[in-house]
Amino acid sequence: MRTIAVLNQKGGVGKTTTVANVAAALALKGLRVLVIDLDPQAHLTIHLGSDGGPDTPGIYDVLMGEMVIASAIKPVRENLHLLGASINLVGAESELVNEVGRETLLRKALDTVRDRYDYLLIDCPPSLGLLSLNALAGVEEVMIPVQPHFLALQGFSRLLQTITLIQTRINPPLRVAAILMCMFDSRTSLSSEVRDDIDNFLVNARNTDAPWANAAIIPVHIRRNIKLAEAPSYGKTIFEYEPTCNGAADYQAVADWLCTGVATPTEHVPPPQACADAQTETAEVSEGE
Repeated sequence: MRTIAVLNQKGGVGKTTTVANVAAALALKGLRVLVIDLDPQAHLTIHLGSDGGPDTPGIYDVLMGEMVIASAIKPVRENLHLLGASINLVGAESELVNEVGRETLLRKALDTVRDRYDYLLIDCPPSLGLLSLNALAGVEEVMIPVQPHFLALQGFSRLLQTITLIQTRINPPLRVAAILMCMFDSRTSLSSEVRDDIDNFLVNARNTDAPWANAAIIPVHIRRNIKLAEAPSYGKTIFEYEPTCNGAADYQAVADWLCTGVATPTEHVPPPQACADAQTETAEVSEGE
């Protein structure tokens, strides 16, 4: 099982949208996919059509030792399974404060189901607390969604320091695999400048021992697309809500890149007529993360 945490402590950068739609694209390829919602806001759970209510079994019950992970995982699409979140997850960090080995609870649970899936994607909360540490301890790869904005780079170094700490102390195989540019607008110089700054940073890390030494900017940028923001309110992935729009093309290309390491950049492809009128300069993928 290939294991990927989608992480950025800044909210609203596209983590949940990325997990839901990349997972859906992989499942449509016939791959067995497990997604875990580690955000107490339960946006991924809601995005995939579950209610995320306090009585819904999910990751909270697994971390508390009240349920085995296999019983808490639920099928939500063909080839796609969800370990959902609920409001109960808000208290998980304080309830586990005295738990021995609390940073590796998720990893131990995942060990029992690793042979059942081809891919695991974890939607991490917008923080670097215990829940995110559990995600980093349980995966081998990190994907960092980044909004092409100056403020999006603030705190980037702290995120990388946390990843380094987890790799050194808890999870040696951990590495940053990819940076994904979300809400990218090729018509603005700022988007390209932020991408170039990150690319230069990664180039300077080559041939070092840093966990991001071999990281790459995914050669597919998620373009601004209002359909991506609308789909969660219907409990649908972009492939169910508007499969002909830019958002679907972009996330399909990201899934292709994950599978093969090759993808055709989509940002210069004209939008399909079906959703051309939905492309707006101000469209945001806002998750409230």
